[in-house]
Amino acid sequence: MAQVSLDLIVTLIKVLLLLGILLGLGAYLTWFERKLAGHIQARMGPKLVGPFGLLQPLADGIKLLTKESIIPRGADRPVYYLAIVLSLAPALLLFSVIPFGPGFNLFGYEVKPVISDVNIALIFIFAMGSLAVYGTIFSGWASNSKYAFIGSLRKSAVMIAYEVILGFSVLGVVLLAGTLSTVGIVEAQIKSGVWYILYQPVAFLLYLFCMLAESGRVPFDIQEAEAELVTGYNVEYGGMRFGVFPLAEWYLNVMALSALAVILFFGGWSGPNIFGPFSPYLWFLIKTFSLVFFVLWLHWTLPRFQARDITEIAWKVLLPLALANVVLTAVVLYVL
Repeated sequence: MAQVSLDLIVTLIKVLLLLGILLGLGAYLTWFERKLAGHIQARMGPKLVGPFGLLQPLADGIKLLTKESIIPRGADRPVYYLAIVLSLAPALLLFSVIPFGPGFNLFGYEVKPVISDVNIALIFIFAMGSLAVYGTIFSGWASNSKYAFIGSLRKSAVMIAYEVILGFSVLGVVLLAGTLSTVGIVEAQIKSGVWYILYQPVAFLLYLFCMLAESGRVPFDIQEAEAELVTGYNVEYGGMRFGVFPLAEWYLNVMALSALAVILFFGGWSGPNIFGPFSPYLWFLIKTFSLVFFVLWLHWTLPRFQARDITEIAWKVLLPLALANVVLTAVVLYVL
């Protein structure tokens, strides 16, 4: 009984710690992206609120909290509010099966830097990714606005196409590792001494396309094209209700999918022991935020695709490539 109570306390501490870190990082990724966009486009970015503009996310939060939020006439109120929950909760739950490093002993107790190490972690991640789209769909439907509804329909079309490709792109890694556990996949790469990016370069490129589509990042942000849909599916949300959607989709999802890419293709926390006992955790963070930086860089570099082009590329080009990659991987494994 005492061991069970201790496990529950440790899990609760990990959940609260992770929530605080993720929400803080999500807020400051807005600052980081503005600074990055400023350098790319020869602008300054935030620089007035605090040193180097570091208090800008706090100012934005206060502004959103104090703004008046008006619910449209004719809106479906229960679904309108449910959309906010379904946007944020799945993005946070993705991190519950992401391991940030190997386990360590603390006062004789083994602590695993993952909230839940389950043997079907990838299935759970796909389930949460599929559930997140309901936040977009419900917000478009419940807002009683044609712009929001069109945006949610666009997002649905993208998700249906790219969820399939995402599953097939990861399947090659699952065949190599022989497990659906995120911890097991990292340990398999460490044991073999080879990151799976070397065996599955096509799968990684497919995953990268899917990551951009899932998180609604340029060039796949057709669901909130400002020029056509005045921000699209969340146009009828105001104040902090509006702020939840980009926090969940643009930042938390990007961080979660980048961390998953590191686990699947870049050996997770493996790396040279140059930072002492903190090496595994620092390597995981370095790899993850390198991918986050790359995604944010693309956002301010590429133009937006048309809705028709995005779905055609998915069904006619990327899906056949994903199927061919899975079949080839299975054949090679069977022969060797």
